[in-house]
Amino acid sequence: MPRPLSKNFRDPHEIRRFPNGQIETITHHETTTGRIVLQPGWRWSRDVGPIAGTRSCQVHHVGVVLKGTLHLETDAGERFEFEPGDVYDIPPGHDAWVGGNETFQAIEFAGARIFAAPADGERVLAALLITDIVDSTAHLKRLGDSAWRELLMDHNHQMRIEINRFRGREIQTTGDGFLAVFDGPARAVRCARAIGSAIGRLGIAIRAGVHTGEVEFLADNVRGLAVHEAARVASAAKPGEVLVSATTKILLAGSDLAFESAGMHELKGLGETQELFRLVEFAG
Repeated sequence: MPRPLSKNFRDPHEIRRFPNGQIETITHHETTTGRIVLQPGWRWSRDVGPIAGTRSCQVHHVGVVLKGTLHLETDAGERFEFEPGDVYDIPPGHDAWVGGNETFQAIEFAGARIFAAPADGERVLAALLITDIVDSTAHLKRLGDSAWRELLMDHNHQMRIEINRFRGREIQTTGDGFLAVFDGPARAVRCARAIGSAIGRLGIAIRAGVHTGEVEFLADNVRGLAVHEAARVASAAKPGEVLVSATTKILLAGSDLAFESAGMHELKGLGETQELFRLVEFAG
């Protein structure tokens, strides 16, 4: 059994400084916690945006405000305000700024690992997870616009909870689906399994595909052949299935994840048939 650990922000693992602010981070095993300090006049779009290389902040933030006031505007134009004692859950796609003359301080749980980290366009090996809702058009017709919108919001909320829990990075939504990247295939597959269970409780099902390959991070997006391969793997999945590519299955040798052959599939546009594998203990 792992022993309890105690660390202190007096001796952080990393300090990332940026104009009018900084974030100090501490890592326990696989969890990174941050203390954010932002000076009066700080604004994300001016002080962090040029570092991140994105039009708006694409980090999912979960934390608690210790001091000061933070104003936030989403990409959709909604405005919010966070004050001491507020526990916040902020999805990607927003600008933020410090209000008043008091320094803002917060403890950050979800976004600390990547907040204010520079975007360098580096090519890296990553596991890509792509999901979509099965029969989304039929659900929309059955429920109507308003109820479907509420269900989709619940779906998105559950997706982000699980992506964050497994240390993934949300790249984009596709209306009724998500693209996320992970630093290892086991995390991606376990995240897909957890998502299937969580979404199943909403009365809908997803299909999911995982592929591992080299991608290039550019601002708030990723590109590369691996992204297209992941999309083709996901499109081959049946309702409630998690499919993985042969490459991913090889990398998962020795894990506690079990797979069975899902047969040979012609991945559209990629010019060859490939054997895909089904996660057998997945309960969607």
